[in-house]
Amino acid sequence: MSTTTQEPGQSGVLDTIKLLIATGILVGGLYGYYYLVEVSLPLRVLLVLGGLIAGVTVAMTSTQGQRLWAFIQGSRVEIRKVIWPTKQETTQTAIAVFIFTFIMAMFFWGLDSGLLWLTRRLVG
Repeated sequence: MSTTTQEPGQSGVLDTIKLLIATGILVGGLYGYYYLVEVSLPLRVLLVLGGLIAGVTVAMTSTQGQRLWAFIQGSRVEIRKVIWPTKQETTQTAIAVFIFTFIMAMFFWGLDSGLLWLTRRLVG
C-alpha cells in the first residue's frame, strides 16, 4: 500500500483543476460580454463582474489562493506598522526637492550655455 503526502508548498492536481475552472469562468464571462451584443450593456457588465467574482472565489479555494490571502493579511499587518511622515515633514521634504531640482536645472542650463558658447567659438 502506497501513500503519498503533499508538501505545503506544492499544489496538487485538484488545485490545478480549480485554477483552470476559475480561468474558464472568467473567460466565459468575458466571452459572454462580447458574444451577447444584443443584450443591454448593464447586463453584460454584470455578466463580466459575476464571472470575475465567481472565478476569484473558485481560485481562492486553491492552495495558491490561500497562500495569496495569507500574504495579503500579512501585508495589512505590516502596513499598520509603518510610521507615516507628518504634514510638516512632507512639506519640508517637498520644498527641499523643489529647491534642489531648481539648482540642478540652473547648473545644467549654465553648463549647456557654456558648452554652446565654446562650440560656437571653436567652429566659427
